[in-house]
Amino acid sequence: GRFIMQVNGTLMNSYFYCKRQCYLLGNRLNLQDDSEHVKIGREIHKQLAEGKKNTEIVIDNIRLDELTKDYAVEIKKSDAGAEGARWQLLFYLSILKSKGIVRKGKLEFLEVHENGKKTEIIELTRKKEKELKQHIEEIEALLESNEVPECTCKNSCDRCSYYEYCSI
Repeated sequence: GRFIMQVNGTLMNSYFYCKRQCYLLGNRLNLQDDSEHVKIGREIHKQLAEGKKNTEIVIDNIRLDELTKDYAVEIKKSDAGAEGARWQLLFYLSILKSKGIVRKGKLEFLEVHENGKKTEIIELTRKKEKELKQHIEEIEALLESNEVPECTCKNSCDRCSYYEYCSI
């Protein structure tokens, strides 16, 4: 009867970064009832209705940095976890799409080059949607498993909130 979190952007991102972190996040954190999809939709519509432009959209642990008429924008400090960041943004794009808000994604990595930030445009294609669905299923299976994944010991482990847990 343990509580397993519903797949969300944070889990999607950590899945590509460290499966153990993903597992622990998904099994330890207790997200209250209201599904993320519902909250995001409500919040976006509220903010769009108020006619605010480029408002950061924050619902629980989802933070969409910007929503413009063309893009859902996600800003990351560095491109260290670029793959996870891409899938996190694709995940947000699919939720937006399910709310009738179709956007391309724009990933901005702030500290990449001396000459400024690096930007990536991401599109939720049919192929990406299928892959995303697959990743969601993989994450669900991971979270439901009784095996805690091995620690992949990356050099950035010491910045993780599970560092103590893993290094015991």
